[in-house]
Amino acid sequence: MLSRRDFLINGSALVATALGAPSVLGASLPGTGITVTPTGTSTPTTRFQSLVVELGLQRLGYTVKDYVPADPAIFHMAIASGDATFSAVEWVPLYDDYYSKVGGDTTCVRMGSLINDCIFGYSIDKKTADKYQITNLAQFKDEKIAKLFNTNGMDRKASLVAGNPGWGAAKMMQHHLELYGLKNSIQLQFGNYDALMADVLTRIKSNQPVFYYSWLPNWISNVLKPGVDVSWLSVPFADPANGKNMSKLPDGRDTGFPVYTVKVLGNKGFIDKNPAAKKLFEVANISTADISAENMLMQQGQNKPVDIRRRAEDWVKAHQSQFDQWIAQAMQAA
Repeated sequence: MLSRRDFLINGSALVATALGAPSVLGASLPGTGITVTPTGTSTPTTRFQSLVVELGLQRLGYTVKDYVPADPAIFHMAIASGDATFSAVEWVPLYDDYYSKVGGDTTCVRMGSLINDCIFGYSIDKKTADKYQITNLAQFKDEKIAKLFNTNGMDRKASLVAGNPGWGAAKMMQHHLELYGLKNSIQLQFGNYDALMADVLTRIKSNQPVFYYSWLPNWISNVLKPGVDVSWLSVPFADPANGKNMSKLPDGRDTGFPVYTVKVLGNKGFIDKNPAAKKLFEVANISTADISAENMLMQQGQNKPVDIRRRAEDWVKAHQSQFDQWIAQAMQAA
């Protein structure tokens, strides 16, 4: 996890990354002579979406430095202070607290809908769900149910794979255990998410119950398909903290989390002076299916930076008309 000091040290050592030359050379490009620093979460699966946006910035003439990974609290501070320029990993409303703590609209700007209809929630394997008719987190108060999902052998609590403790979702999960009276029934299991999910896959292949937090888009949904291999669970009642944010799936299940949108977060000073970049951030959009498919390739071994960059470039080629429209709109806004 990077501290702000580490962020500054790492950022100062970065060099410009050649993602491909702009299609039109010359000072007429709005980004000519301007350097930007992308940042975002350290989760490798979020790199692809940032690269697509970075390719757009380069087409507009901006020089794009290497991506600086950091926990959300750190990269929000970096963008607010101008140590970084933007992040294509701004989960809304999940990151509302981080956004508010760095000054909100006075220091930053949230733009567009880079990824829509992002679902977060709790899943268990469908075999166990069907056998014991488990549909709701409240059922974990039954010690017999909770014990089914215990993996540490030390207590009777259900082990819930929760991922990185620095994630915004970690706060939500801890809040849910308090809200629904489940602290004595469920134990959050923190650590590297991909490593923890590798254990989940091993368990499910051995016909053992699994209980984990996940989201869409995510590679795991390509392996453990909701409704086929696993089932989303409902929370006991609507979380008041979600306010008016929709948290229900089409079938009526309430996952406890709002249905999120991933936006682009930018430094306000930069955005105010760069209408072309702002317009790009506003219009760029990638489907959840495309994100999940790319993440799946990472899990299959194509996870080196060069692999992810190649797929971002391939995505642009496959969506060239859409991408060119983004650039045209950005150029018009300049």
